[in-house]
Amino acid sequence: MVIQTGIAYNSHMYQSELTQFLDALKKDRPHLEVEQRRGRALWWDKLLDRDRLARQAESRLQQPGYVYQTSTKR
Repeated sequence: MVIQTGIAYNSHMYQSELTQFLDALKKDRPHLEVEQRRGRALWWDKLLDRDRLARQAESRLQQPGYVYQTSTKR
């Protein structure tokens, strides 16, 4: 229970439609969180090879100011 400006109310009384939807979704699909974690591990949770990243940064060519200009001669 939270007391705010002299009024006591239960903070669990209000749930937005989004919260209600997510709670129902998790209840209907209990395996959903495991699948989300598996997908995150597949795409995001990876160890970075710092040497490889440094080599890529060093080998990157500087992009010209106006990429559609094919010649600088006038």
